[in-house]
Amino acid sequence: MENYSRARVVEQPCVSPFADLPDTPEVRVRDGSKIRNLLRFALSRLEAGPGRAQKEGEEAGSGPGPSPAPPCGRLLFSASGRAVSKAITCAEVVKRRLTGLHQLTRLAQSTVLEVWEPLEAGSGLDSLTVSRKLPAVWILLSREPLDPEQPGYQAPGHYDALWAPEGAGGPGAGLRRRRGGGGGGRGKGSGRHTGRSREPGKGQ
Repeated sequence: MENYSRARVVEQPCVSPFADLPDTPEVRVRDGSKIRNLLRFALSRLEAGPGRAQKEGEEAGSGPGPSPAPPCGRLLFSASGRAVSKAITCAEVVKRRLTGLHQLTRLAQSTVLEVWEPLEAGSGLDSLTVSRKLPAVWILLSREPLDPEQPGYQAPGHYDALWAPEGAGGPGAGLRRRRGGGGGGRGKGSGRHTGRSREPGKGQ
């Protein structure tokens, strides 16, 4: 491809498997998206209450709002290519912040067309179109229970054991101690000797 240069990239979007969900905000995660901005938008749609409405009003400089907006019962993360891992990270952080969320994950492939043009117009080379497949993911978070028989379903989990403090009991603390390697490193054995002995032999 040394005689070609990439002219343009056309991404063909996939059909969302959750297209039949009305009034569900979708967070489209891009490769250049910032996680803090994505989380701010997602949490503002899932959280509700006078505190959030008052905070939004103070930030806008108009005082507290007249009434808090009702929370959304569902939220959808979508991403493709290198942004898939970022979408998964956002979904896990949201589930950590708001417990009791049900998750449903769908995987697919999106198609990206790359058009390559020859560097020299009179070289007799034709333009090339390269098709690539990229992974795509959709993560649905719902406050309402979902069908557990569907593939990709994850029930709300309990994260207390994973975030246990040092010295506390529970499987999370035991795992942290095992990973820390306390006493598991290589040491000097009592019966292990290497090299020649420094003690003088008998008769010397």
